[in-house]
Amino acid sequence: MYRFFETLVDGLKQPPADSPPPSLLRFYWYFARQVKWVLLAFVLVSVVVALLETTVPFFIGQLVGILSKTPRETLLETAGPTLATMVFVVLIARPGAILLQRLITNQSLVSNMNTMIRWQSHWHVVRQSVGFFQSDFAGRIANRVMQAGHALRETVIALIRSVLHILVYGLGAVGLLLAQDWRLAVPMVVWFALYVTLLIWMIPRQRDAARAASEKRSAVTGRVVDSYTNILTVKLFAKVRDEDRHVRESMAELNGSFLAQQRLSTTFIALLNFLNAMLLVTTGALAVILWQNAMVEIGTLAMVLPLTSQIIAMSGWVAYEVQGIFENIGLVQESMLSIAQPLQMQDEAGTPELQVDRGRIDFESVSFSYGRKDRSDNRGGVAQGPVIDRFSLAIQPGEKVGLVGRSGAGKTTLTSLLLRFHDVEGGRISIDGEDIRGVTQESLRDAISVVTQDTSLLHRSIRENIIYGRRSASEEEMIAAAREAAAHDFIMQLEDSFGRRGYDAHVGERGVKLSGGQRQRIAIARVILKNAPILVLDEATSALDSEIEAAIQDSLSSLMDGKTVIAIAHRLSTLQIMDRLVVLDRGRIVEEGSHASLLKKGGLYADLWRRQSGGFLPDQRAVAAE
Repeated sequence: MYRFFETLVDGLKQPPADSPPPSLLRFYWYFARQVKWVLLAFVLVSVVVALLETTVPFFIGQLVGILSKTPRETLLETAGPTLATMVFVVLIARPGAILLQRLITNQSLVSNMNTMIRWQSHWHVVRQSVGFFQSDFAGRIANRVMQAGHALRETVIALIRSVLHILVYGLGAVGLLLAQDWRLAVPMVVWFALYVTLLIWMIPRQRDAARAASEKRSAVTGRVVDSYTNILTVKLFAKVRDEDRHVRESMAELNGSFLAQQRLSTTFIALLNFLNAMLLVTTGALAVILWQNAMVEIGTLAMVLPLTSQIIAMSGWVAYEVQGIFENIGLVQESMLSIAQPLQMQDEAGTPELQVDRGRIDFESVSFSYGRKDRSDNRGGVAQGPVIDRFSLAIQPGEKVGLVGRSGAGKTTLTSLLLRFHDVEGGRISIDGEDIRGVTQESLRDAISVVTQDTSLLHRSIRENIIYGRRSASEEEMIAAAREAAAHDFIMQLEDSFGRRGYDAHVGERGVKLSGGQRQRIAIARVILKNAPILVLDEATSALDSEIEAAIQDSLSSLMDGKTVIAIAHRLSTLQIMDRLVVLDRGRIVEEGSHASLLKKGGLYADLWRRQSGGFLPDQRAVAAE
């Protein structure tokens, strides 16, 4: 039985083709429509439960009336069928309906719907551009994704479970009172009107307070995660107290938001308790007066009091639920700031995959600046001049090109544009004649291997990090790649805090348990295993000492064989093996040629070389002889 209800909703189902919309109601419907039949069943069962609830005080009144008018000797004979109906409803029908309601709620919706919303929200967010993640705290984005599932699910369930319940129960109660005497229904109708007025007055305030608190909570999470992620910097600069102050400020703001919420809650409960007391007193007094004047029977009095008491008890529960509903709406609205963002640079349906036959790369009058609202990040940024300005470069198949220039010249930006982390603002980039904007991003990046200066590893095992380059690789191929990267020996010496050794050892978040050189060698092993036709080396050996760099130099040389290579290095000596050096300044090519010819030219490259070699420049005649 449990299994049947647990499989009604697939928590890990693929998202719809459309993205989560920015409108609040449409955002709710985007997820609710995927479980609409289960929600409809929940609505129907909840209506039945609410109606059955009204029978309890009705049966109490009926029982009192029967006992007061029927002789003991003929009780079963006279009232037997009525009593049997009461027993059936109270003992079988009502518990059965409540059980069914719980099965739908707990087994079908609570866990699975929560998981579905979180999974699909993550699925959408992880496909955002790099610029999206660079513009916000990772912790805040993660918090929004995680809280969205619980908040949205609870809103939908609470609306059905509590608001619909009291609405149906209230209508049933008013109907029962009208059937006895219309005057008995007046206090309850007035109470409902005042109750709804109180909710209308309180709801917007609760919603706004909840949204403000949610934003403050996400800010706290973002700051805390930022401190933990950069804990080494915090410790190195002895800035724990500064971090305390930074987090304490945001926590103080969060506490203030919570206190504002609690003031509203206390005010609401106080007003509701007064309203409930007035309902109980007026309804009870009116019932007694009507009975005293023989206008209603004693059974009516016995029905009215428990019916009113149930409404009062239910009103507190519903009020609590309504507060939760609008707190959760605030959480959903805050989560939408990250989840309901349209995907930038999204591949259109039917976009072909990139087929790399030769590996020719063409930059054609490319222009780009981070400060503009480009297609990769709709949040914009600080206005600045172009980083890349009408840049043109043709790289032949199998050619090895080194990009040289001062910091900020645009070298790394060019590789980011090639990988389509951002879209060009002018011109185009093509591979084998195909505009990279016209092929799927996955196939583009699958054709390019990258080793960056700031190597970041996944908090998983060494094995998982290396085979990330090619999931289908065998154990032997993985170990061979590690050997080529001069990583196998140190890997076999590793042991993490859980006793996992060698390739099973975990590296910590971003690989913090390893040295920079060790992380770099694992990254190189991953690229060796991937074996893509285009290779980008962005300061690939910057974290290696000279001995290790020399040890894997042959591996890098063999890795570059037959591939189109773009290499960036501030250590110019590592670029001498390149076929061609391209010197950049302010996003433009200012020099181009071999190492020897550029030294002979005496321009920017020669100046950079002179500074690195301690002021020594080879004799110009020696350069000319080369």
